[in-house]
Amino acid sequence: MDILLLGDGKTGSIAAEIAGERGHTVEVLRSADNPNASALTPEKLRKVDVVIDFTTPHAVLPNIEASLAAKKNMVVGTTGWYEELPKIRKMVEQSGTGFLFGANFSVGVNLLYEIAKTASTALGHRYFGQIFERHHIHKKDAPSGTAIALQQAIKQSSEAEIEIISFREGEVVGMHELVLDSPNDTIYVCHDAKSRRGFAEGALRGAEWLADKKGFFDFKDVWRQLG
Repeated sequence: MDILLLGDGKTGSIAAEIAGERGHTVEVLRSADNPNASALTPEKLRKVDVVIDFTTPHAVLPNIEASLAAKKNMVVGTTGWYEELPKIRKMVEQSGTGFLFGANFSVGVNLLYEIAKTASTALGHRYFGQIFERHHIHKKDAPSGTAIALQQAIKQSSEAEIEIISFREGEVVGMHELVLDSPNDTIYVCHDAKSRRGFAEGALRGAEWLADKKGFFDFKDVWRQLG
C-alpha cells in the first residue's frame, strides 16, 4: 500500500519503520508542515491508499475532514476528539470510505478491556474500583483515551462508573491499572507498555485489514480479525 503517515512523533516514527518492514511505501508528513490540514490537497492524496494519523487532538479533525473529502481510507490513533464521533461517523458514511479508530491499537490493551469486563463482576460483591493511568509528561489529553475506554467497558459490564486517576511522569510509555479493593483482598489488573511498538504495529495491521472495507470501525471490535 501507499501510506501517508501524519505526525512524526515517537509513535508515528515507529509506525513508519514498521510500514517499511511490512513492504509498504510510506511518506511521513510532519504536523509543522500541515497546519490545519493545508497540505492534504487532492493532488497530495491522489495516489495514497490509506492515511494514518498519529498527531494531536487539535490537528486530527481537520486531517480527518480532508482525508474523507478525498475519499481516502483512514486509520486514526490520535485520541482526545471523541466528542465528535457522531459527526465523523456521518461523514464516513457519506464518503463511502473505510475508517478505523481506536483508543489504543495494542492487542494487549484490547485484551485488558475484556479481562476488566469479567473482573468488574467484583463491583457487585462489595468491592470498590478505581482506574489509575500513567503516561509521559508530553501527553496532551488526560485522562487517556485508553482509560476512558476501560471505564466504559466496565460500565457496560457492571453499570458502575468508576473513578479515573491520571499521572504524568517522565517518559512513561503508558500504564493502565484497574484496582478492585475490598476489606478482605485487592485485585490488580494491569497493562504496562514496554514501548510504543505495540501501538504502531496494531495501527499498521489495522490499515491492512481496512484495505478492502468500507464503514466506520472501532479497533476494540475488530482486533481479533487482524492477520
